Amino acid sequence: MSMNSLKYRNKIFHPIQTIKTVEPMDNMDKKRQELKDKLLEASLPHIIFDGWSMKSLQAATSDLGIKEGMIYTVFVDPESELVEHFSDWADRRMIARLDKIDLESMKIRERITIAVRMRLEGLSGHEEALRRSIFKSSPRCLYKTVDLIWRRAGDKAVDFNFYSKRALLATVLSSTTLYWLDDKSENHAKTWEFLDRRISDVMKIPKLKANFRKVVDRMLTPIAKKGRACKAT
Repeated sequence: MSMNSLKYRNKIFHPIQTIKTVEPMDNMDKKRQELKDKLLEASLPHIIFDGWSMKSLQAATSDLGIKEGMIYTVFVDPESELVEHFSDWADRRMIARLDKIDLESMKIRERITIAVRMRLEGLSGHEEALRRSIFKSSPRCLYKTVDLIWRRAGDKAVDFNFYSKRALLATVLSSTTLYWLDDKSENHAKTWEFLDRRISDVMKIPKLKANFRKVVDRMLTPIAKKGRACKAT
């Protein structure tokens, strides 16, 4: 091998040069998310007319002045993934708003209520996009949102309550979202009243379960005692 060939090979494969050309993964992920956010935000005005479609995304690239091929650098299945990213985007906006509030001074019920409210208020102005996303969004998006809310509220449940709490909140968030979309009252006052009632219903369930257990225990205790007495004889 000639000296020129060796120099050329070393120039290409020198480890220091290779490291310099590789961008840290966290920065790459951040840039991907930024591009996704830009595409989503530019798509929102078009979704009102063209729905969650490639047409809306293509219009977004035109508005941003970028090539349509950039869509596929961040989305494999653009239409469905854009809807999922919309939910993630809304979650991050909710968290940003919650970060400005002293949640520690609130009761769990208040934390959950304010989180649901922040989630919806963060989507103000994008009601039609939200409405169109409901039947396209994956159930895992809803689960991710309610899980995020419970964790943000300080929930540390690891038993069956972990799942029951999230299932109950999923019904609250879903029903409140539908109510909010059709609410014409000033500042969505009726929606927040509706939300308070739904949260109250959810908070009653653990008490009802506890009372039910007490009733069952009272019923079973005499039977258990009688059974032990029979065994003794």
